[in-house]
Amino acid sequence: MTIVRADYVMCMNEDFEIITDGAVVFDTKIEAVGKAAALRDAYPDAEFTDAGRDSVLLPGLVNPHVHLEFSANRTSLAYGDFIRWLKSVIVHRDALSSTCKEICMKKVLDTVLRSGTTTIGAVSSYGFDMKPCVHSPLNVVYFNEVLGSNPAMVDALYANFLSRLEESKSYAKKGFVPAISVHSPYSTHPILAKKVLEIAKEEWMVVSTHFMESPAERAWIDRGEGDFAAFFEDFAPGSKPVNSAMGYLELFEGVQTLFTHATQATDAELSKMEEIGYITHCPVSNRLLGNGRLAVEKVNKLTVGTDGLSSNISLSLWDEMRAALWMHHDIPIHEVAKKLLRATTREGAKSLARDTGSLEKGMDADLIAVRVPDGVAETKDLALQMLLHVKEAEMVFVGGELVFG
Repeated sequence: MTIVRADYVMCMNEDFEIITDGAVVFDTKIEAVGKAAALRDAYPDAEFTDAGRDSVLLPGLVNPHVHLEFSANRTSLAYGDFIRWLKSVIVHRDALSSTCKEICMKKVLDTVLRSGTTTIGAVSSYGFDMKPCVHSPLNVVYFNEVLGSNPAMVDALYANFLSRLEESKSYAKKGFVPAISVHSPYSTHPILAKKVLEIAKEEWMVVSTHFMESPAERAWIDRGEGDFAAFFEDFAPGSKPVNSAMGYLELFEGVQTLFTHATQATDAELSKMEEIGYITHCPVSNRLLGNGRLAVEKVNKLTVGTDGLSSNISLSLWDEMRAALWMHHDIPIHEVAKKLLRATTREGAKSLARDTGSLEKGMDADLIAVRVPDGVAETKDLALQMLLHVKEAEMVFVGGELVFG
């Protein structure tokens, strides 16, 4: 049994409780949370660690949407417009994939861990990142992705998907959970989507999908017009949209689903997504690709993801939350800071069906210690000051094991 004490324990429970001079007692699960002195008296034989002055204990962060396979990108890809970026991905994807293999991905995952993220949803198109994810100390929900809008290719694409899914299932364990990703309404035929979603329903798998990421997607799905019309004319002449927006969402009914981006979603679509699952916000990616802003003030079941280094410069959720803090300038700053911390802990964990994301008895002992430079005079300022100042964790525990610090 271990006790870790900190100046502040941010429980991330329903009440956003913050305990001063607090501590957490844990083995692989959290045993107790409370005042440090009382817990030391109650657990005299537990190994004691003090996180030090101006320290904060909180749940490990949860990044439910990250792509690892293009992690070699620095300046190869074009930004400012979604279609321009997509074309550059097609041009450079082979080179980027071959440049960042297992050793490279391990380094990326280690950087993610040091930042204080303990759980990720890794969206994988090819399976190149599978073994690095299996061997990482991180908790990984591994989303095997399927896409393809040509009905003649459904059987071949489904067979390829099944092969990757079965391989991922052979590695299944507590820290590596196979899951399914359906790419998007503009790229995935409904027949193919239905086939893989049947598996998700039968095997109780979590599902991820991109939805209404760009103005180009909105114009294509609604009217068969816009930049995607020209894009598909180059790659698949005569193409027409294969899904309607609401029809696509209805495919996911009865499945725990994360809908990512949704910057161009209508209010009715936002409501539908929250009926089914959660909405994942990727502010840096949305800004770099010119996709607009998710109306987070309308979203209750919010999570935050970094997307991948193909459309970001960092996989740190602290960097992502700072970007969101500036993006959502119309929301009172303390309110948005608390919302973002909930999204990257409690809500992120629930979206992935993980027993983590809050410091409460019985939850997995995934927790981190960070430091704010000079403490805070009032605890109501703690969330904001953390978002402004934290760059990296000082200690990271996953399943009760110290894996960094």
